[in-house]
Amino acid sequence: MAPSQASHVPSLDTLVKSFNDQSLEASVEALVFLLRRRQVRGDDCAKATAHILRQVVSKSKWTDVNQLLDKVYSYGVRLVRGAPLEPVIGNIVRRVLRLIRDEAAEERNADASDDDLESDTADDIQSLNPGAPPPQPLSRTATLPVRPAPTPLFSSSGLTVSNSMFNLLSIVEPVGSPLTGSSTPMSQAQPASMQAFRSEVLDGIEEILDEINQSDDQIASFWESQIHPGDYVLAYQPNKTVERFLIKAASKRKFTVLLAGLQNPDPTAEPPFAALRKKLNAAGVETINLATNGLMAYIPRVNKVIFGAKAVYQNGGLLVDSGCCVAAQAAHEYLKPVIALCPIYKFCPEDPSNEVLRGELGDPSDFVSFANGPAVGLLDIENTVTDYIPPELVDVYLTNLGPQTRKHLANILADHYKIEDVAFSMQVDDEA
Repeated sequence: MAPSQASHVPSLDTLVKSFNDQSLEASVEALVFLLRRRQVRGDDCAKATAHILRQVVSKSKWTDVNQLLDKVYSYGVRLVRGAPLEPVIGNIVRRVLRLIRDEAAEERNADASDDDLESDTADDIQSLNPGAPPPQPLSRTATLPVRPAPTPLFSSSGLTVSNSMFNLLSIVEPVGSPLTGSSTPMSQAQPASMQAFRSEVLDGIEEILDEINQSDDQIASFWESQIHPGDYVLAYQPNKTVERFLIKAASKRKFTVLLAGLQNPDPTAEPPFAALRKKLNAAGVETINLATNGLMAYIPRVNKVIFGAKAVYQNGGLLVDSGCCVAAQAAHEYLKPVIALCPIYKFCPEDPSNEVLRGELGDPSDFVSFANGPAVGLLDIENTVTDYIPPELVDVYLTNLGPQTRKHLANILADHYKIEDVAFSMQVDDEA
């Protein structure tokens, strides 16, 4: 029997710390290995991807924007291929590509505005005196005329200049002086601009990481508009986003939470959601554990259904944990509102693929073991770990920017992604 590798899986903090201590290529290979083994999943995929792309910007060699875009794209392709069923990886790659394009556009606009300002100034001077010759551009080495001072100063080149504040600020060594050497060509001045551009891109990636880390708290801050006193709230397979939302609401209001999800077949295991139930009970909120097969009996009593989404697609459909679709369909039949908690970085600007519609398959040994008898070998058992919820079953998308409806999804996607990067995942499939 092969030894278990579970104890050797590094935590996210340990993994990120290792990125700084090894080469870029080694960091990418380590992350791709963990992604393929499904040992880095969910929100950790988004954080790890952002950290890797930050290393790409800071450690890789590039001299212009196009080279940087190509490097981010190529490394992003490798990460997406490592976990094609984690759409947040492609989302973060698209966000960084947009960041680079926006920063480059700002640099070009700043240069263009400076040129326009100089041109407008020259036109204004010419309009004041039409008969005068057009003004010549002021050289960077030219000095302003000043009144001669009685006590002269000497520059390092031996030229006598007057002791005036204007001249002190405008002393320029001539070309070829011992201090500066020969004149600097423009090609050598470019790295300074690229270094500033690199810093701007790194700051933008840090903002993306801050958004990922703060999104759960920001979503929880909108509890007041969704949870009312005395509500019966059904939380199906609550993830950490839903847990933080419920705990935040429980600190201010009294309501009842019905916790539903897949039951662990091991009778000796800890009851599901025990830690969440303990925190809610400590806040005075009553909790009820539901089995999946008893869900329909409680739906008429429920006021709303809440669950966390792994991804929100362009059409408004959701990628969720297995079983959430059953709860959404039951709520739709009884006209109960369905609220999906999902941060903006999980909004995917493409339609769901066939793999998403079929659902991701997990290990069937979690439910059936070969020790149960020879009949197990005659069965074809599938353990679906994800579901797809069509958009007509979702009423509210609660994001870190506030509640959203399906009509606003196009605006959100347009604000966070460039049109040329939308088909990023499809291009990855074509290159595979």
